[in-house]
Amino acid sequence: MFDLEDGLRIPIIGAPMAGGPSTPALVAAVSSAGGLGFLAAGYKTVDAVRREVGAVRALTSAPFGLNLFVPGRPLADRAAVEAYRERLRPLAERWQVVLPEIVDYDDDAFDAKVDLAVELAVPVVSFTFGLPSRDVVDRLHDAGSAVVATVSDVDEARAAAQRGVDAICLQGVDAGGHRATLDPDAEPDPRSTRELVEAARSAVDLPLLAAGGIATAADVAATLAAGAAAVQMGTALLDADEAGTKPAHRAALHDARFTDTVVTRAFSGRPARGLVNGFITDFDAHAVAAYPQVHLLTSGLRAAAGAADDPDGLALWAGVGYRSARSAPAAEIVRDLWSEARDASPRSAT
Repeated sequence: MFDLEDGLRIPIIGAPMAGGPSTPALVAAVSSAGGLGFLAAGYKTVDAVRREVGAVRALTSAPFGLNLFVPGRPLADRAAVEAYRERLRPLAERWQVVLPEIVDYDDDAFDAKVDLAVELAVPVVSFTFGLPSRDVVDRLHDAGSAVVATVSDVDEARAAAQRGVDAICLQGVDAGGHRATLDPDAEPDPRSTRELVEAARSAVDLPLLAAGGIATAADVAATLAAGAAAVQMGTALLDADEAGTKPAHRAALHDARFTDTVVTRAFSGRPARGLVNGFITDFDAHAVAAYPQVHLLTSGLRAAAGAADDPDGLALWAGVGYRSARSAPAAEIVRDLWSEARDASPRSAT
């Protein structure tokens, strides 16, 4: 089984970024550089995930990870989602997009994706939006996979440790994209990643993988010094050559018009951090806590915006350090960050 604390030559993990950025080429590049790249299984069919795992293995023999979304509860407030759907209708008509009907429940083919991870013996499997059952953890262990639970506070870390996982990915407030809160209705812990790492060190006896707001070599060094076994970086890789990030999203990372990030439920119904754009300005105040129903409602709108290279209609997921994202091969980005982090803090870079 892969050792998440001592098995990495470079303690940098390429975050799983659902929706396109985490391509097999990006995952393989990060892993081949000595870090650990992660595929994102969310929003994909089981067959698509199988193909992507195969593509990674064709590109590298290095270990890699696969992230799964744990399904949540059935829809509780249909009327609120219906009202949000009606508010989206004028935009849908302008884009000539047909809004889908609201579903009561969608499990993102979770059981079948777990079965696939077991079948393919993926080296590392992580979970977001919920905790895997002890049975799922045991099955993955039997297949030789290391298991990671992604959480957003110390209480969630304790709960994850009780499921028998091998490491905790602890995500702070500055993270781009979705927060990993186990309760979709809850407001995320407001502490920074380093503050959470420091608090969790005495709460759980497991390796801590720190995520959120880690954009520079100085961030890497400081987070490792705080007690993290490795850092997980997503925003820093959004503009990497191998990333599948949409052109309008790439451009927005460097566009002076986009000056801030905010946590919003407008695109998916779950708290997620992205660049403030027209969609957030128009719909954030009306968004409802209903995932994946809101995500499914807005998916066609976002696809239309992406096809038109319109950044104001996209979910421009990004952490607070988005200006540090640079265009270069992913392996170069990872190696440079690690080289500079070692120079910044030799004690944390053993």
